[in-house]
Amino acid sequence: MCGTGDAADNTGQAPADRTDRAPVGEEARFSELLEDSAEDLYEHAPCGYLSTLLDGRIAKVNATLLDWLGYERDDLVGRMAFSDLLTVGGRLYHETHFAPLLRMQGEISGIALELKAADGSHLPVMVTSTVKTGSDGQPLLIRTTLFDARDRRAYETELLRARQEADQERDRLKLLNTTLQKTLLPPTLANVPGLDVSAHYHIASVDEVGGDFYDLFPLAAGTWGLFLGDVCGKGAAAAAVTSLARYTLRAAAVYNPDPAAVLANLNTVLNHEYQGTDPRFCTVVFGLLTPDPDRGGFHITLASGGHPPALLMRADGTADYLPTPGGQLIGALPDAHIATTTVHLSPGDTLLLHTDGLTEAHTTAAGGDDRYGDDALLDFGRDLAPTTASDTIGAVRDLLDAFGTGVDDDTAVLAIHVPRLLSEEQQ
Repeated sequence: MCGTGDAADNTGQAPADRTDRAPVGEEARFSELLEDSAEDLYEHAPCGYLSTLLDGRIAKVNATLLDWLGYERDDLVGRMAFSDLLTVGGRLYHETHFAPLLRMQGEISGIALELKAADGSHLPVMVTSTVKTGSDGQPLLIRTTLFDARDRRAYETELLRARQEADQERDRLKLLNTTLQKTLLPPTLANVPGLDVSAHYHIASVDEVGGDFYDLFPLAAGTWGLFLGDVCGKGAAAAAVTSLARYTLRAAAVYNPDPAAVLANLNTVLNHEYQGTDPRFCTVVFGLLTPDPDRGGFHITLASGGHPPALLMRADGTADYLPTPGGQLIGALPDAHIATTTVHLSPGDTLLLHTDGLTEAHTTAAGGDDRYGDDALLDFGRDLAPTTASDTIGAVRDLLDAFGTGVDDDTAVLAIHVPRLLSEEQQ
């Protein structure tokens, strides 16, 4: 019958408590580890050890370093200096930087050098050296620890290669973006008799394609169309909308040049094309230019879909915005409200169209709420008037350059100017 509780086993003795004792095999292996001598730990350490006299001659070296370099102990001890193991560049660095710093500081650590092995190959290492001093504080010898840096060097080389590939890819992307950006802008603006025209596109970042666009092109005899717009967003998606908007505006203007009808056509196309989870829209101003033979100059009708108002700088030195209130974003709604205005450009007048990258630019590189703003642009126009198209664009370019990195959005500007007659300029 089996016993219970603290009953003795069949030997008559209580069983020994073995819960706090390691197995005999593990105890033996642990004892073997404790029996490692300090000399054995030095010789077969996972790093190289080297001791040199103050003049650099090798006094002691461990087996690990000998194995790395392929030397016998007698080849180095008392025969060679530590600097003799270095490459030409490493020897020069040792003499001009390493050794002087070690003498001044008493230690130096984490220095990347290359050793020459017996077979002529190079071994990258990380070196730490300390000066051992006697009881009187005088230096006795130099102890040096060397870590195999081949894996680290391979990692750094791979990291450098990856960085170079990334830089090359970035350069290719910049070139692609620049090329794509150029395809979204007209190579040249149409030559309109009796009108001077100038335009500029300021790229905020070469890493992404912007969504600003402009154009000036002939329509029926004696009429020209112009537009300037800004697609929401950046990158390839914005570029696709920009391309669609440009060609739609040109085609719609040929079919019906009425500015409000042109923008209504574009609104229908964008709203139909980009529905659901990926809506796309833009702000646009479209203008129809016709010469005015009775009064001279040009008659212009502007239609705006949510776009900043154009700035009119008169020949008499005044300047003001052309109001187009209530115009809604193009493409956002099925039936967007489009605001129109009509104005006569007399000789000496200049009209400036711009995207909001100009007025929303930061006036300081620190950013924040220091936007340039509509009021500042109006003051800018009043100081500039009367002016010409080229002078206006030149002044805007200087202004954008002055903002520097404060311009965080692409900016397109288009200026049209009715020159004075030679007889008027001489008066």
